[in-house]
Amino acid sequence: GSNQKKAPVARSTKAGITFPVGRIQRYLRKGRYADRIGAGAAVYLTAVLEYLVSEIVELSGNAAQDNKKKRIIPRHIQLAVRNDEELNRLFKDVTIASGGVLPNIHSSLIPKKKQKKGTERRHEYRHSHNQRRGRIGCLCRRKSVLKKEWKAFL
Repeated sequence: GSNQKKAPVARSTKAGITFPVGRIQRYLRKGRYADRIGAGAAVYLTAVLEYLVSEIVELSGNAAQDNKKKRIIPRHIQLAVRNDEELNRLFKDVTIASGGVLPNIHSSLIPKKKQKKGTERRHEYRHSHNQRRGRIGCLCRRKSVLKKEWKAFL
């Protein structure tokens, strides 16, 4: 009956978290961060650590999916952390091994005009060819331009 001892319940279970509260408290004591450690300190720190890890794993998983991979690698963690403003600020002085760098090309290095395709390129070549020969006019106007002008005329 009433004399029996209840089964022990882990503090992690009581707090509703997955990370081990007991182990974190042991680290706090062994680390000699203070002479005394409050009862709630380990629970709070454990909850914070669990939240941060879940956030990073979530974003890293998204980065892995974006790269069509099923396994998270350090590169995905790097991309996740550096693309998130708050995590980037938290980990600004942290180097992630094998993380690589964020793809970034300075705007001044990006070419202004887009490369023209097929017919437009040939059209431009004819222009330059005609100009070199001293011909100013261009008879090779694109069909689409002529069609638009014809419709406007009608």
